[in-house]
Amino acid sequence: MAHDAAKAMKDRLRTDLRAAMKAGAAREAGVTRALVAALDNAEAPPPRTGPEAALGHAFASGAAEVERLLLADGDVRRVILAEIGEREAAADEMRRLGQAERAAALDAEIAVAKRYVD
Repeated sequence: MAHDAAKAMKDRLRTDLRAAMKAGAAREAGVTRALVAALDNAEAPPPRTGPEAALGHAFASGAAEVERLLLADGDVRRVILAEIGEREAAADEMRRLGQAERAAALDAEIAVAKRYVD
């Protein structure tokens, strides 16, 4: 069986999320939730296209279930780096607009997210 890097990272993130919530660290909890969601989204298979996409599903039968994509270590790293990149761009924009406090908050989020790629 292949190594499921996303599951391993999500397990780590969820452990850290519980600790952050217990400690009342809202920023850390928010960032870890966002990273879990980003990994969940990356595991979603692409939508079906073609004639089979129009077929209906018997949802109660479980026929609508699809297997999630298996992410490698590099995929997980790319997802987290993309989240960091979005925050860096937003922080730069906040600085450009003279919103130093909002930029500092984003910088703090970036520091939390970088723990998972360094």
